Amino acid sequence: MAGRGIGCLPLILGGVLALAWIGEVTQAPPLQVETFDPRSPRRPMPQWSDEAFVIEDAREAPGDSMGTAFAIDRDGTWLTAEHVTRDCSRIGLQEGNVARAVSRIVQSREADAALVRDGLPSDDALPLSDRVPMAGSTGFHMGFPAGRPTLVVSELIGAASARRGQSEETEPVLAWAEVGRLPAGDNMLSGISGGPVFAEDGHVVGVNSAATGRRGRILTTAPDAMIRLVAASRAVDDRPVAYPFAGLTDAEARFAAWLEQGVIRRIFCDVDEGAQRLTTAVPNG
Repeated sequence: MAGRGIGCLPLILGGVLALAWIGEVTQAPPLQVETFDPRSPRRPMPQWSDEAFVIEDAREAPGDSMGTAFAIDRDGTWLTAEHVTRDCSRIGLQEGNVARAVSRIVQSREADAALVRDGLPSDDALPLSDRVPMAGSTGFHMGFPAGRPTLVVSELIGAASARRGQSEETEPVLAWAEVGRLPAGDNMLSGISGGPVFAEDGHVVGVNSAATGRRGRILTTAPDAMIRLVAASRAVDDRPVAYPFAGLTDAEARFAAWLEQGVIRRIFCDVDEGAQRLTTAVPNG
């Protein structure tokens, strides 16, 4: 099937990066970036639909940005999108009016997912699943497009593959059709990148990755790719229980509660071309 163009969620958000950074007074240690690629050495991976998307990266050069992150362990492990953390010299989770710097992340080379290993502790954690929901089922996407807490409701189209820009490598994704959002609007979903998408059974089944310019298609990471990254990090001990959503009102109430508890937060990327980064590989298996 011919590839479809889809806009990469732009992460430029003027003004929000005016938050103070914790640790600026003293010299912060280099950001430690670990990479995980289950395809190297090459091994058989799950087969996905022949539906294909091309994600257009609108950024001409790395720049300061903002996305969404969510807690998957009460001890400080968070998930977000890999493109939110790419090329950053500093990464911070919002805590009140400051960005609390983190120093250890694990980036997937299989899918658009990244894991923060030393983030803020959380009162709760979100349950993950590697199961692909049935086509036509409802999804609930949560995050901060344009810095504003927003709940997007969608319908699952199915499994697909995507490639970014001119890259020949593809990544597994789930494709969703947006059917509504709270609060209502049709603006770009900039800033929802890295937020969770929930299946109706209450499990997180992916990370928000990209969307069309206007209301239309939303791409999220494939659930099994997300789980492989989490397992490789060996950083998650919690096994939170998932409770099915009773409908839109229930999803809205839970989102509000998770925001109040700080389970879903904004995450910030600060780019400094002169800063030092330490990059290592996470062993497969």
